[in-house]
Order: sequence, then C-alpha cells, then structure tokens
Amino acid sequence: MRPGTENRYLGSLMGLAVGDALAVAIDSKTPPDNSPVGNMRGGGLWNLKPGQWTDKTSMALCLAASIVERHGFDTKDQMNRYLRWRDEGYMSSTGQCLEMGETVAKSLHLYETTGNLYTDPLTECAADDGSLMRLAPVPMYMVHDARRAKELAAAMSKTTHEAIEAVDCCRYMAGMMVGALRGEAKDLLLSDLYSPVYNYWLLQHFALTSRVDSLARGVYKSKKAEDLSASGCVVDTMEAALWAFHQTDSFREGVLLAINLGDGTGAAGAVYGQLAGACYGATEIPSEWTEVIADRELIEDLARKLMYETAQSIRHFADL
Repeated sequence: MRPGTENRYLGSLMGLAVGDALAVAIDSKTPPDNSPVGNMRGGGLWNLKPGQWTDKTSMALCLAASIVERHGFDTKDQMNRYLRWRDEGYMSSTGQCLEMGETVAKSLHLYETTGNLYTDPLTECAADDGSLMRLAPVPMYMVHDARRAKELAAAMSKTTHEAIEAVDCCRYMAGMMVGALRGEAKDLLLSDLYSPVYNYWLLQHFALTSRVDSLARGVYKSKKAEDLSASGCVVDTMEAALWAFHQTDSFREGVLLAINLGDGTGAAGAVYGQLAGACYGATEIPSEWTEVIADRELIEDLARKLMYETAQSIRHFADL
C-alpha cells in the first residue's frame, strides 16, 4: 500500500534531515579510513551529536519557513533567512552556521552588498550541489502544479546557483518529487525523462542540458559504485542519489548506500533522502533515526504546514 499524503510530506523533509545527519560521520573523510556508516553516530568535522544536521537541512528549513510564513514564494525573504542562518545560526541544529559552501557564501555576500537576488551563472563552483540539496520545500508547496514547481525550483536555485546544470538538476528533481509526493510508483519515477507533465522534457523550450539529460535518460542505472563521484558537482551528486534510489528497495538501504560512497556524500544523502522519503513515506524511515533527529518537531511542523499551504493554493485556484 502506498503511503498517504501526510506520510509522504513528512517523509520528504525528514528524509532530507536524516540523510544529512547520517553523513556527518564521514563528511571530510572517506570509507577506506573509517567503518561504513550504519547508524546515527554523529561526529565528523564538527563533532556533532547523533541526529544533528548541517547546512543541507538548515537551508531547506529556511526555505520551508519562508514559504509557510510568507504564504508563497519570496526569493528576497529566502535570502534574508539564509543571512540569518549565516549570522545568527537560525534554523541550525547547533545554534551556529555549519558547512556553508563557497558558492552560497559568495552569493550571500553579493546579495548583502548589492541587493542582487541572483548570482552570476559563471561564478566559480556555481554548478555545485548547494541548491539541489535544499530543494524539497518547493515541490512540496507546488505539488498540484508540476510546471510551476519546476519554474520555482529554477528560481530557488538561481538565488545562489545560477549555473545551468544546477538549475536543470533542480528542475528535473522537482518533477520527480512532485510525482513521488503524488504517490506515483517508483518504477515510473525512474523511467526515462520522467515528468508529471507529458513529454515535458522533449519540448525544446524546456529541454535539459546534456549531462542532466543523460541522467534523466537513466545513464546511472548500469553503473557501479566505483563509477560514481562525490566531487560536490551537482550532476555527480544527483547521479549518486538516483543510483542509490534505483539500486535499493528501502529507505534504509538506499541512504546508507548513498552516503557510504565516500567523502562529500552528505549532499547525496540529503538529495536521496528527500526523494526517497517522499516515495516511501516517513513511516519507512527507521524510527531509531527519526527519534534522535535534532528539532524533529520543527521539521514535522514545517512539513505539515507546507501541506496546508498547498491545500490553500489549490482552494484558491478552484475559486477563480
């Protein structure tokens, strides 16, 4: 039986946090020098407690809170919340900003000094995975309108990551997550060029850049673990997440497969977690992990409020 709507919403945001928190033990380290992660053990570069999470979840919660409190998509408010995270530890599991990526740091500085909401698409490292890892609240908010979900995913990415590959990874993953949140079967989500909108990616105006198009056509399905990279490049991160999703049949198996690929796989764990959590539902995420997640109540509350915002949007359009 497929999970219900609330279960999927809770699963997506909680799955992101779980994938992030599990990976802290090996971020900046590699499995050959450490035992593979099999439980929520904390540690890592920041010596975190089990269940504490980093920038992946913090930025996703900033985005979620913005949508909920502004009752819509407001890029300026999103950037202001990211600044609060940087400066005040807002939406942090420790009260301080952890693991801010170089691209995010440059984008926030640009916004702070110029008011520019969008970064330079040619900025060095702009094709890293910093926008993809925080994506979940966008498709959660726009689950009823897949086209708009993809548009907002692009706009969300461009505030910090305007490189075309970063934008296209967010657009494609947004479509997959809309499908997962609607309860589509996993096999359909993994089908070539999947979109809730029929033949969407075949239309020239919406076509994906070459490397993202290859992922959308399932190039990862025939690969082995040693063929994958944890470079921090957004395409590599999405490939690792989709590969783990394709290779396994449970949240537990998949997230452990993703994060044990090697150094820098925290983002892959978060990207896998938000997609797989939406597909399998929160009840399929091991309770021994969710019970120790930092600020669990906050995460669950924001997930439910995003579901409510979606319902309000649907009612609004129905009344027009």
